Amino acid sequence: MYVNEQYTMYRLAYHLVKDDRFEVLHINDNQEEIWLERYANKQSQIIRLLHHGFDWKNHLKKDIAIVFQKTKAMRRLLQGKNVQVHNVYVSSHAPVDDWEELKMPMQLNEKNPVKMNVYYVDDESGEEELSRLYRDVDGSVHNKTATPTDSEKEEQISYYQKQLTNSLYNKQKEAETVFSHGKPFLTYLLLLVNILMFFLLEINGGSTATQNLIDYGAKYTPAIMDGEWWRIVSSMFLHIGLLHLFMNMLALYYLGPGVERIYGSGRFIIIYFLSGIGAGLASFAMSANVSAGASGALFGLFGALLFFGLNYKKIFFQTMGKGILVLIAANIIFGFSVPQIDNSAHIGGLITGFIASALVGLPKKRKFLTQVFGFALYVFLIAGLTIFGIHNNENSASYQLVKIEELMHEDNFPAIIDHATKGLENPGDLRASLLFQRSYAYIQLGKTDLAVGDLEKVVELTNEMPEAYYNLAMLYMNQGKNDEAQQMVKKAYDLKPDDKQYQDLYEKITGQKP
Repeated sequence: MYVNEQYTMYRLAYHLVKDDRFEVLHINDNQEEIWLERYANKQSQIIRLLHHGFDWKNHLKKDIAIVFQKTKAMRRLLQGKNVQVHNVYVSSHAPVDDWEELKMPMQLNEKNPVKMNVYYVDDESGEEELSRLYRDVDGSVHNKTATPTDSEKEEQISYYQKQLTNSLYNKQKEAETVFSHGKPFLTYLLLLVNILMFFLLEINGGSTATQNLIDYGAKYTPAIMDGEWWRIVSSMFLHIGLLHLFMNMLALYYLGPGVERIYGSGRFIIIYFLSGIGAGLASFAMSANVSAGASGALFGLFGALLFFGLNYKKIFFQTMGKGILVLIAANIIFGFSVPQIDNSAHIGGLITGFIASALVGLPKKRKFLTQVFGFALYVFLIAGLTIFGIHNNENSASYQLVKIEELMHEDNFPAIIDHATKGLENPGDLRASLLFQRSYAYIQLGKTDLAVGDLEKVVELTNEMPEAYYNLAMLYMNQGKNDEAQQMVKKAYDLKPDDKQYQDLYEKITGQKP
């Protein structure tokens, strides 16, 4: 009888794996219990097979309760929230008391409950129970064959055990192999380079000094527009302040080794740089601000993990998947809520990191067409960001202001007027600033009437720019418009009462001490 029961259980498990796409989750040491899983239609179907009989209903109920608890404990290893357990007992006899009610579908009273069906395959109702199981799991029903002898059954049991054990071993081996394609040497090298660059910045003017960042290769849109495209790469290794460095290096320390082990060092460094370039160009296309940091490339590593998850869904969700998705979503939401964060670089890095991963492919799972498509898509995206960035910056008021600040250091006042006029075509909320900068250039070139015209527009737009009132007061004074000059200098003084220059001009125009 023992051989018959073992034969039934192992034959059932073998065919469920071979014909119905179930995978072996666990085989216990004494070979009396097998757990199988299949994920389909957003549902994890678990089949638990146990070669054991129960004399009484209460004993069976206790084991069912244990199965519920075991399933809840392994839930993080399962792919779907919707879990259906098919609990199959194989024995020569059923409990002697009335246990049939346990065949009714049952579930725990909780959110996303585990559901369970119970099957009892014994000598009397074995065929009926197996048919019910195959129907519930949409399995392949096998035609009856000639009943083998006991010795043939023992041979078949040995064969089934070997095949199921190999299936479990191969699955475990695949999971181990996926994370062993490289050692994180380049991750630690990147950490070292970033830290050294930070200290180089600190001892040569500071990592928060804008001009120092620009001098050492930060992303600076006017310089890039003038041909310094290398800044897209150099900016990846500069950080603005100790907290910025610490947060990015902490992320690299935890993200980098995993990605490098999955993809291998060569693919890892290609993904890192390609996503960093994509992030830098996205920032260039969407923002004229000076920026730096490795965060775009780090988001590229997130993209690499998403591509890995697309190809190894089960391993991904069993190991890191849910945490990675939550972390990506939290960082993007945080980026949108904090103006100082360059979210365009983060999103650009995430997307190009995913595409770069398709381009290089996963070890032992390379797909030529996917790689060709990834290459074409990456080139298209980089070209698109570059062209859009150039066009967008040329027509961006914020870029024109940044360019004007650069030209101020060169005293190139005709160019300042040209850039301010260009910015005023689509000024947005920067109209007052552009007018003020143009008025200053007009003053330096002796075009006072044009300067007055711009400054009058500025004070109409805002009463929070004391410099405009100050300059306008001086121009009115020089034109002999004393009443207008007094009105302007009083407003300038009200806005900056502690400034010595404002105090002196007030006294000069009004003849009174403020």
